[in-house]
Amino acid sequence: MPERITRKWRPPLALVIGGTLAGVLGVPLVGIGYFRVAGNVLGWAETAWLIAWMAILSTAILGFLLWRLVLRPVYALTDYSRALKAGRVDAVPPSHFGTPEFSELGQSVTDMAETLHNRATGLRAYAGHVTHELKSPLTAIRGAAELLETEVSEADRADLAKTISVAAERMERLLEDLRAHANARRQGAHGVCLLSDITLHVDGIELRVGEDDTVPMPAEDLHAALTQLAQNAVAHGADVIEVSMSGGSLSVLDNGRGIAAGNRERVFDPFFTTRRAEGGTGMGLSIVRALVEAHGGQIIIVPAEAGAWFEISF
Repeated sequence: MPERITRKWRPPLALVIGGTLAGVLGVPLVGIGYFRVAGNVLGWAETAWLIAWMAILSTAILGFLLWRLVLRPVYALTDYSRALKAGRVDAVPPSHFGTPEFSELGQSVTDMAETLHNRATGLRAYAGHVTHELKSPLTAIRGAAELLETEVSEADRADLAKTISVAAERMERLLEDLRAHANARRQGAHGVCLLSDITLHVDGIELRVGEDDTVPMPAEDLHAALTQLAQNAVAHGADVIEVSMSGGSLSVLDNGRGIAAGNRERVFDPFFTTRRAEGGTGMGLSIVRALVEAHGGQIIIVPAEAGAWFEISF
């Protein structure tokens, strides 16, 4: 979670600048007016010293206010930005700023830093996952190719060729899922659609719409998310998937085998799958989460007596 800027009452920047300008203009006028009024009471030297001390005191007060409300927040934000640029993991954002405008700027910088940090962490994680997932099919292809360079029987040659084909297909599925995941991360176009307008074309499963309402996602994005959920349900023995939209929450429930309690915390992680032997890539639910988050939503798993129950809130 991004750090939140502590909001304390401070005069707005416009008032600080306006007050400074008014002070610069007002102090000489006050001095001149007082000089004219008290000119016959005080001497020239006393009046000049009085005006000088008034100017010095006013300048000190205005200087302190400008340092406290303008310069110190700028320096703090600059130091924080430089620490982030240097890659320091102990960089701590300022807790509060001098004016509402600087508070908004500081919060925006903090949120941007958190977003960039999460994105960089995600890219490193994806790179590690891709390297790990592609290693097995690449090893199979390399081993089969080395054996094909030797004298083998026709039956073994056919088996080795099939091994290469299967490994290549798995690599292709992984790359397609990665591309879909990246596209889902880039989604974010505004739009709404009725839940009942969505039709699925997934073999082996029936879509049933319960309570109907407007979903704050474009039809194509909602269709993509529900398609991934339906394919995941079919892979786990479901033949019916029920959806309903109510109160800003989209419920998706299937009648499959459900999700084991020990896997609920990991099912949305990229490449996590319990069907690796059947060719599962573990990217389906990760794509769904990326699509939902791109539209400001959140998806969670709700414990159910039977089947898998997903709840998407906006």
